[in-house]
Amino acid sequence: MFTGIVEELGEVVAMEDRGGSARFRLRGPAVTEGVKHGDSIAVNGVCLTVVETGGGEFTADVIAETLGRSSLGALTVGSRVNLERPMALGGRLDGHLVQGHVDGTGTLAARTEDGTVTVQLPPGLARYIVEKGSITVDGVSLTVVEAGDDYFTISLIPTTLALTTLGIKDVGDPVNLEVDVLAKYVERLLGRTGQLPVPATGSTETKEAVK
Repeated sequence: MFTGIVEELGEVVAMEDRGGSARFRLRGPAVTEGVKHGDSIAVNGVCLTVVETGGGEFTADVIAETLGRSSLGALTVGSRVNLERPMALGGRLDGHLVQGHVDGTGTLAARTEDGTVTVQLPPGLARYIVEKGSITVDGVSLTVVEAGDDYFTISLIPTTLALTTLGIKDVGDPVNLEVDVLAKYVERLLGRTGQLPVPATGSTETKEAVK
């Protein structure tokens, strides 16, 4: 689990095509400190498993599903990437709960000098996005300013512009999106009935708890 607070602006230093999948080598001296094989690091909001680490770099395998669903397939050697290690149990939750499971890619549609950015949404995600709610863009935890039918806007402070990829993205570039997981769980629980399920007989939950 991550928080969407980027620790470091890293760089892709090598890529190896493995016939449908790929192996990336990335530079990130800060996030590789104390990291070992099997640990997780979020790369532009995508949770990847560390294969090897050393010299301030790490490698990670990216399967075809991830390449197709996220913007990682568009990276090239030299691309800058947002890096974050998982939140330690008992640590501060400064952003919001982020799984590192990208729901789709949006497109940076417009940006202004005051830091306002408009992101065009892929089909099916607008229903999870609400004004003043949380959204993860390229691994950065942000607050939605305006939620439209096929877009949303965010406001970026100078620190975010300076320390993440959102400061160097151009109009037309893809961005990874992860909506608030709580919205997806609520939708699943409501199903087609529009009502929360009542606990089965024998449940330890009280009737008061489900009112």
